[in-house]
Amino acid sequence: MVTYYRKLPKFDYRMPKTVKEALELLSKKAKGGVKVFAGGTDLVPKLRSREVEAPEILVDLKGIPKLDYIQYNAKNGLRFGPLVTISEIENSPLIRDHFSVLAQAAHSMASPQVRNRGTIAGNICNAVPSADSAPALLTLNARLKLVSLKGERMVKIEDFFKGPNETVLSGREILREVKVPPLPAKSKGVYLKLSPRRAMDLAIVGVAVVLIQEDGVCRDIRVALGAVAPTPIRVKKAEDILRGQRVSDELIDKVAEVASQEARPIDDHRASAEYRREMVAILVRRAISQAVRS
Repeated sequence: MVTYYRKLPKFDYRMPKTVKEALELLSKKAKGGVKVFAGGTDLVPKLRSREVEAPEILVDLKGIPKLDYIQYNAKNGLRFGPLVTISEIENSPLIRDHFSVLAQAAHSMASPQVRNRGTIAGNICNAVPSADSAPALLTLNARLKLVSLKGERMVKIEDFFKGPNETVLSGREILREVKVPPLPAKSKGVYLKLSPRRAMDLAIVGVAVVLIQEDGVCRDIRVALGAVAPTPIRVKKAEDILRGQRVSDELIDKVAEVASQEARPIDDHRASAEYRREMVAILVRRAISQAVRS
């Protein structure tokens, strides 16, 4: 058997040294367009396979210093830059201690090699419905700082996704920072993923839960799903069932049932819509139960 490897298409490769320089490149009126990337673990294979059209200019952010920071304080919460790798999120003691659902989601992604190169910012901007970081960040009420030559704006992550591979990013903007507000001390987070293989595979269903429980009462709960709708989603009707109530197995079952009804899965070559909906209920039930007992 002969395997053929396609060469990358031709493009003008640039590695700017500042954010301003990158934004100036994005503002160029290039005939074939301009694309920006950080890790390139998604874009480069797609360029090689011709799944996406090659831009005239490809802008690599890796040359910009000081964009790989992770910062946290109890008052303002978490901030991290667009060059922070998935493995850095996975292994950060700050994130493991204060935002464990995000560390768990990062751990579930791809292979160690991809996690060492790929970035959370890239995972968000690809806007794949099965992206593992998105449900976790939805439960954390993350906000995204988007910058262009005209200025900056803050966007809630729940308003960022428009559809499969579509976001509110304009062609001249860069995701400059991810911000996550602090969580109460008694918060528990769980991310669960169903995929055909235990590693290096996309989610058939992804479930993130953040639960705040006090004296057996659910003070707050956030549940987000991936791979079961055109975009990652919060299932707010399901959350409302348990919020403010004493936690019980019966209520957890009800939350799981309503969450599966809020999902909007499709049939594809990886799983049927019916199977995905059933697995939403199972994983939501399991995730909430783990958060309650942890």
